[in-house]
Amino acid sequence: MIDTTLLLNDVEFAEAMLSKEKLTPSDLVFTLRNLLKMKYYPVALKYFFSEDELEDFKKSNDYKTALHPFTLCHFVAASRQRGDVLLATPATTGCTNAKYVLGLKELDDSEIKSHLKYTKDRAQAKRFVETKHRLSSGLLAYATAPLHKATFQPDVIHGMSDVLQAYHLGVDWCAAFDTHPFRMTMTMNSSVCNGIASCHVTRQPNITPMCSSSYTAGKTEQGEINWIWPGDQLEPTLRWTLERTVRDRGVSFPRTGETYPGFNMCKLCPFLVWTKPKE
Repeated sequence: MIDTTLLLNDVEFAEAMLSKEKLTPSDLVFTLRNLLKMKYYPVALKYFFSEDELEDFKKSNDYKTALHPFTLCHFVAASRQRGDVLLATPATTGCTNAKYVLGLKELDDSEIKSHLKYTKDRAQAKRFVETKHRLSSGLLAYATAPLHKATFQPDVIHGMSDVLQAYHLGVDWCAAFDTHPFRMTMTMNSSVCNGIASCHVTRQPNITPMCSSSYTAGKTEQGEINWIWPGDQLEPTLRWTLERTVRDRGVSFPRTGETYPGFNMCKLCPFLVWTKPKE
């Protein structure tokens, strides 16, 4: 029996979630949707460096593969928007920028050339590309799946939201992990692919804008921003989101206690006040 009245009461919903010892992936997805009002499925990503792990995934998942080589962004977009569980290989990863940060190719002339439009000269382009975090060599494949459908422990979780929703998530990570400031990193020409590689290598979450081909390459729908979390750090982050929702009687910043994140109504205008009628 689904109690929709409870689900629509932020505090009661948060208290019910907090009664669980551990939030499940479905709990995390629903908390993002119900409290932070996020639209899309967060996407769990898994890197396969082991043949045994890869074979286990193939045997235990109803997954799809790409008919043609696609960008990593397309794989993430299909899981985010369609709910697909996908398996990508080096052969079906069509973007050379993604191949570089995934450790599937070394730095070459074409990779440097693809960054020339952003930089002053070739030397700067080469130096900038070399600053990107990369996975170690030997990647056999990677999987993308909506977080609630993932049968694996994600290495990283990629999400997409508006800027204010991402701000709430970042602030809650700071509180949950007692760490400040939250460091946001942007790289040229590789927001999603380098974002998920860097998150895995550094074990640090990130909030970063899309790169320049965001509309043409399936990275974004409405000008959203990326948030990318280590796979085991989203649960503690959202547990604190739930705890402060109970404490403050709502999830919103800066209008504490309101139900919508941000309460975007002329900021904190003192004239916009509703009160109960006097008896």
